[in-house]
Amino acid sequence: MAVQFDAERVDDVSRALQVPRISVTLLEGFALSADGRPAPLPLSCQRLTAFLALHPRSVTRAYVAGMLWPETTDDRATANLRSALWRLRRVVPGVIVATRDHLELAPDIAVDVRSAAALCRELISGVEIRLENLRSACASLSGEVLEGWYEDWALAEREVFHQLRLHALEALCRHLVAAGNMAQAVEAGLAAVNCEPLRESAQRELIKAFVAEGNSVTALRQYQAYSRLLRSELGVEPSRELKEIVSTISS
Repeated sequence: MAVQFDAERVDDVSRALQVPRISVTLLEGFALSADGRPAPLPLSCQRLTAFLALHPRSVTRAYVAGMLWPETTDDRATANLRSALWRLRRVVPGVIVATRDHLELAPDIAVDVRSAAALCRELISGVEIRLENLRSACASLSGEVLEGWYEDWALAEREVFHQLRLHALEALCRHLVAAGNMAQAVEAGLAAVNCEPLRESAQRELIKAFVAEGNSVTALRQYQAYSRLLRSELGVEPSRELKEIVSTISS
């Protein structure tokens, strides 16, 4: 006889067994919660959890130890890793799946940056997204990865997501203009410009959004401010493409 899957029943069993639902937040800093409650972790456990949360596949213990404790000997780094694993298991069990040689974040743990990165890729790819999801997308893309952390591996991951987020915000601006949602299109364009004020593609999408909502004067003002910024910071002028867009407004 076929067994029918019952998600609610699984949830009931999980609660009965006191299996915590764990989520990891990496945008705008680090946080871990279990069953909706914050779970404070020692710094070594935060670093280990964050590092594995940024790797979708398992990684070797040696690689993790070397990346997290690069200034120590291999033996000391390995010992630090064992200590962090032991402490993490005591505070919040079930966060890490560990084998003799490999580590990875447990597959059922929610990670905000993974969800945000998936949304970015959907926006960039041009797949059709429901309007209500477009409206909430800007808020989902508002944070930087591990803001305030300055270790080399954290900085590298922050830059990867930063670039992905910029492309996604520009795409979101275009999607919202096409959907006729001008206010939030401008919001997305402003978010992209605030991330990288010198980035012309972001300025271009914002100016187009201003034009689409009928605010030509605001579009011209944005272009003029960008032109001044470019001359001041880099000693260059906006591209011919952007100048042509503006010329159609002022003509």
